[in-house]
Amino acid sequence: MGLQKEFWVKNMVCSRCLKVIKQELEALGVKVISIELGKLKVISEIDYSTETIESIAKVLRTNGFEIVQSEEEKLVEAIKHLLIGRLGVLPIGLKLKTSEYLSQELHRDYKTLSRLFSKNENSTIERYYIRLKVEKAKELVQLGEHSFSDIAYLLDYSSVNHLSRQFKEVVGLNMTDYKNSKNAMRNFYDEII
Repeated sequence: MGLQKEFWVKNMVCSRCLKVIKQELEALGVKVISIELGKLKVISEIDYSTETIESIAKVLRTNGFEIVQSEEEKLVEAIKHLLIGRLGVLPIGLKLKTSEYLSQELHRDYKTLSRLFSKNENSTIERYYIRLKVEKAKELVQLGEHSFSDIAYLLDYSSVNHLSRQFKEVVGLNMTDYKNSKNAMRNFYDEII
């Protein structure tokens, strides 16, 4: 039986590169046990030398990621993954406030999480979550399957006006102009901060 090692990975917040990273690591002879957003588990029949760890880090860096070194960074990445996960199933239909949800899931006081996130990301959790929700709204607008009111409901906004104000603040266009724009751009979740 080989030696398992777990790495937390910074900026791995969407699934588009998981397959590529797994293939590249296995091409180096590193057996991947599991790979998920923000976390990589590998196994080796030999000890993890500095060279092996540097090879893993190089594959990650080449793909825009890096190994998380501190507990603080791990918590920040966990916050990002939890918030992105909330957008995966629509309607969001929140039973808990975001602050309560994060505190409950991470077993930490929200003030501590908020301070830590702001220190590491130069943005508040609230601001980050708004940007994620607006990015999801952009996707839903482009798909054209829902009215603006439906999108506000799906993303747990109190009203379409509330969504519209945040959308314009983040994007710089109102939702109608964005919908009609031929250059309507979206961002990957890992590019948001």
